[in-house]
Amino acid sequence: ARAMSMLVSGGGMRTGQVIGATDPKGGEPADRPVYLGEVFATLYHNLGIDVTKTTITDGAGRPQYLVEGRQPIHELI
Repeated sequence: ARAMSMLVSGGGMRTGQVIGATDPKGGEPADRPVYLGEVFATLYHNLGIDVTKTTITDGAGRPQYLVEGRQPIHELI
């Protein structure tokens, strides 16, 4: 499936809201899709980690961003 539900709370986030929507069958995103990378970017943001600057070194010695091309979910921060 291309859609799922997730419950996120605490950590200083603005909670008590629904973000995004699916089609009537619940199989496809219909409005404001949220990507898993955005969820991780939000968690890192709440821990004080800047995902646009922080990297880790992979096995080949190259720097890799924690979350490539995703930003925190603005509705939660």
